[in-house]
Amino acid sequence: MPDDDDQVRRAVREGYARRAQSGTSCCSGQGCCDAPAPASEAIGYTEEELRSLPAGADLGLGCGNPTSLAGLKKGDVVLDLGSGAGIDCFLAAQIVGEEGRAIGVDMTPEMLDRARENVRTQGVTNVEFRLGEIENLPVGDASVDVVISNCVINLSPDKPRVFREAHRVLRPGGRVIVSDLVLLRELPDKVRSSLEAYVGCVAGAARKDDYLEMIRAAGFEGIRVLKEVSADSALPCATGCRENAAPSVVSITLEATKPHIS
Repeated sequence: MPDDDDQVRRAVREGYARRAQSGTSCCSGQGCCDAPAPASEAIGYTEEELRSLPAGADLGLGCGNPTSLAGLKKGDVVLDLGSGAGIDCFLAAQIVGEEGRAIGVDMTPEMLDRARENVRTQGVTNVEFRLGEIENLPVGDASVDVVISNCVINLSPDKPRVFREAHRVLRPGGRVIVSDLVLLRELPDKVRSSLEAYVGCVAGAARKDDYLEMIRAAGFEGIRVLKEVSADSALPCATGCRENAAPSVVSITLEATKPHIS
């Protein structure tokens, strides 16, 4: 991956600002062969869920549907790391009801503008969006029941800190449900060093075993991979990465729990 963390964050912020303004998806550029991203139904969203969303909340930036596997209940407080235009926050808010709340954190002001406009136009009262980095969450200690995230943590240059922050804000017994891209084997150096491939959700992906170990080291237990599918379509065509029979990149959805205080 690129060496300069600030450069990475700046590139990610600028890339997703353009997507917020244009309404294009994560994999609509050359980093993904100029092919459009899969329709949201293809990664786990139902037609009913998509019809229920405010216009513009779904930019096709995810790699799973963590909300559908989160087991949310009325009254839960849900935090979405890297909430983008708000698709998963709005879906979570429908489940937790007025007794609960959905909070989205994103570092891209243009994404927040898009999400907040949907809050205003729809009159939603149990959703809020906060500006911040997922490595430094603007959320109080032990104030959240469930943390979700959808194809975002791979973009962080400090993933262990992201999981430590998720652990901090969760109440004892709280859960994290994450959909993300991880590697089954290393990518070529020219992909790893590409900022374009980083912004395209590929170059920053960690090895699957390392990713799970980061979660464990942050203090979580009961780590389970709930779903795993090949995501090699996210690889740049020019690298030749797709020519191998064994997949390099997979999309996983996992669950982990913050232990109860004994």
